[in-house]
Amino acid sequence: MADTVFRPRRSVLYMPSSNARALDKAKTLPCDALILDLEDAVAPDAKEAAREAACAAARSGEYARRELTIRINGIGMPWHEDDLRAAAAAGPDAIVVPKVGSADEVRTLVAAMEDAGAPDRTTLWAMVETPGAMLRVEEIASASDRLSVLVMGTNDLVKELYAEHVPGRQPLLAGLGLALLGARAAGKAILDGVYNDVKDTEGFLAECAQGRQLGFDGKTLIHPGQVAGANEAFAPSSQAVEDARGILQAWEDGQGSGVVTYNGRMIENLHVESAQRVLTMHEAITALEAEAS
Repeated sequence: MADTVFRPRRSVLYMPSSNARALDKAKTLPCDALILDLEDAVAPDAKEAAREAACAAARSGEYARRELTIRINGIGMPWHEDDLRAAAAAGPDAIVVPKVGSADEVRTLVAAMEDAGAPDRTTLWAMVETPGAMLRVEEIASASDRLSVLVMGTNDLVKELYAEHVPGRQPLLAGLGLALLGARAAGKAILDGVYNDVKDTEGFLAECAQGRQLGFDGKTLIHPGQVAGANEAFAPSSQAVEDARGILQAWEDGQGSGVVTYNGRMIENLHVESAQRVLTMHEAITALEAEAS
């Protein structure tokens, strides 16, 4: 049940569901996806109202092209079961669950979603945030076809590792790499974690570039001001698009000739597959932007 059509997820913005102005503003933001949050961004005494607001937003149809998800409280929290039932009934594009640590938890969540009547189009996004989850990412990602996206919880991972937030994220690179390997082995999308300092544009853009180079599909964000930078960082550059078209044309023209080259470089099947992915991403982003204009 994971996505079969490519969906850009360059910019995935957390929005507190307890803030009506934030939910309204989200309708105008150029982000690819929204996570309407019922967990960290919502105080305990506001949980029920936030749940109602997030579910109303999911049912409203007012968020246009944006992929709309709801992050519920995690397994074992007092609000978890009510959150899951309400979110499933509202039918967002996905239900995001924090601190998923095992394949069994994935299967339990999927069964609960189905019991609550979640429509087929509502998938599961699992947040992986602990050392144990990093070591079991492939099992988690492969546990159900309904799981479509993994989300890195880098703040919690830093805490669990007793590490520090430093430029370049050296303490996290092993975990990031394991998560990427597990996600790709299972054929699932994976999103990079948040950047905490909303005033540090240079640091944010550097981390976006790093995430793109590592292979993440996009970045989770905590402020609308981060959307444009993530959109640019995780989209193919004009040069990449031009090269992709050139590679595909050279491949088509050179079939049967033995060696195919483009700009002096030998082209093989792996280059063709990468070029096709670049163009698929470019075309999907172009379609989204045309819809928004």
